[in-house]
Amino acid sequence: MTDLYELTMAASYRRLGMRDRATMSLYVRTLPQHRSFLVAAGIDRALERLEHLGFDAAGVDYLVSTGHLRREDAEGLARTRFTGDVRVVREGSVVFPDEPLLEIDAPIIEAQLAETLVLNAVHYSTLVASKAARCVAAARGRPVVEFGLRRAPGIEAGLEAARACFIAGFASTSNVHAGRALGIPVSGTVAHAFIEAMPDERTAFEAWALTSAGPITLLVDTYDTLNGVRRAAELGRHLERHDQKLHSIRLDSGDLDALSRVARRVLDDAGLTHVQIFASGGLDEHAIDQLVRGGAPIDGFGVGTRIGMSADAPVLDMVYKIVEYAGRPCLKLSAKKATLVGPKQVWRRRGIDGRFVEDRLAALDEPSPGNEWRPLLEPVVRGGRRLVRRSMEDARRFHAEQIALLPPELRAVEVDATYPVGLSPALRARHEAAVREARVREGLADV
Repeated sequence: MTDLYELTMAASYRRLGMRDRATMSLYVRTLPQHRSFLVAAGIDRALERLEHLGFDAAGVDYLVSTGHLRREDAEGLARTRFTGDVRVVREGSVVFPDEPLLEIDAPIIEAQLAETLVLNAVHYSTLVASKAARCVAAARGRPVVEFGLRRAPGIEAGLEAARACFIAGFASTSNVHAGRALGIPVSGTVAHAFIEAMPDERTAFEAWALTSAGPITLLVDTYDTLNGVRRAAELGRHLERHDQKLHSIRLDSGDLDALSRVARRVLDDAGLTHVQIFASGGLDEHAIDQLVRGGAPIDGFGVGTRIGMSADAPVLDMVYKIVEYAGRPCLKLSAKKATLVGPKQVWRRRGIDGRFVEDRLAALDEPSPGNEWRPLLEPVVRGGRRLVRRSMEDARRFHAEQIALLPPELRAVEVDATYPVGLSPALRARHEAAVREARVREGLADV
């Protein structure tokens, strides 16, 4: 489960006798439009993959059959296990451009073989978690439910999306596999097909109330939403007389703002002030923010189609780059793709009120800039062995703490705010010296 060039490069390193340690850094170069921050996710998945690095004899045979690897090289790579060190930001962390989410220090073959595995794990989850955090912020305390599995790019991706959304603060998921495998609370009501399969809407509502084992939620927009709300209110009053309760109604189409206001009046007039209104239908943080700011009486939101692929920003400019080999700084000089040299630490300064004020990229061996600064990267693997294991619930709690410490302008959905990330003087000096040396070495000194 990797790209071919990871294996061909590793085979070449092997034949050349390159066994020294390399440092590889995974980070995002730029933020997508309308994003002020990212949420690091998929870190634990990446570490799990490193723990299981390797492949079997059938894999060796296949690689040899491609003509791209010699058998002895393929067999050597199949025996390779990860013995390096890994430093990461905690899952759920708020991060910014150029800040390493993960750094690997290992023999260069191992560090190279890790590239696709860790990028694949961290990119998608960070993409989804970052959008999910914005949805949670937009909802301003109202629960948000994830139900993007049907349109996710595969069953595994649906599982990872549910996990990323839960870390970012979603209340539950429709994904039963995620509920069983990860312990995420599951939610589900009824689809339009159930209503359409019945003789009429009233019969459908009564049948659902009679057969549903969980809290009773009625989907009211199959034919005419306002008629659906009135029928739901009638059934709600009937249930009250029989010591049952209608829990909520769900709006899935139309002008959700206007419909929710009328629905609230109908329910309240029927004495059903406890019945909640749940909204869904192509929602994301922008739509949720507009509804909440407008005062729509909606108690919860469902987000599906637009979360699984982060529809407005479906890819991050995330890269995994070598920054040091055998103690020598490594870098790219390419326009808009230049890299900073050396293993790093990210330091974050907090103000008197505890909120984040600024970040600083520094060389790993630099001392702390001061008492008010805290490091973000921590060692979690040493010599191939995990030092730290944290649960998804830990990541969720940590993320909630992180979000609370963000400056308010960074949490706003429609405002493009920036957060200061600087370089330490020492790192800047080392990088500039490495750039000069590389330009001389490559005959570019006068270019």
